[in-house]
Amino acid sequence: MNLILFGPPAAGKGTQAKRLVERRNMVQLSTGDMLRAAIASGSELGQRVSGIMERGELVSDAIVIELIEQRLPEAEAAGGAIFDGFPRTLPQAEALDRMLAGRGRKIDLVLRLKVDDDALKARIAGRFAESGRPDDNPESFVVRLNAYNQQTAPLLPYYKAQGKLVELDGMGAIDNVAAAIDGALDS
Repeated sequence: MNLILFGPPAAGKGTQAKRLVERRNMVQLSTGDMLRAAIASGSELGQRVSGIMERGELVSDAIVIELIEQRLPEAEAAGGAIFDGFPRTLPQAEALDRMLAGRGRKIDLVLRLKVDDDALKARIAGRFAESGRPDDNPESFVVRLNAYNQQTAPLLPYYKAQGKLVELDGMGAIDNVAAAIDGALDS
């Protein structure tokens, strides 16, 4: 099964994806984690990505698609992937559909975690205070949230038209959100 977890930054996608990895042995393909790993590696790609992310800007489709494509064989071997933070634009969604179709695969389900923007801003301020992650500073978070609302949220009709979109309340306790995700996957 290939699953997309959809929602704005700090909606809890990463937390829920990790739970699915543990419970269902899927592979999490988190573009955020992959990009942070590239930065930590000190590679040329990491250096380019670092400045982009620190400004709160989105990394180009070409870079993100390349990172995803490199990890697809691992996901296939595990029986499926959880796409976390990808796709975020219509061209990325179309590229993902083509990549998967070329491998005889598809997106099976898109789960949207619906959350309140003001609650997210408070959540991110707390996360930044705890972790100090440069891409979590409140100023760049607002840029990322606006980018999500302008570029990524329009993907909802794309997946709804395919009959793959399930919307869930992402504002509840972690265990409640996990139970709702399990219910959607098992139905």
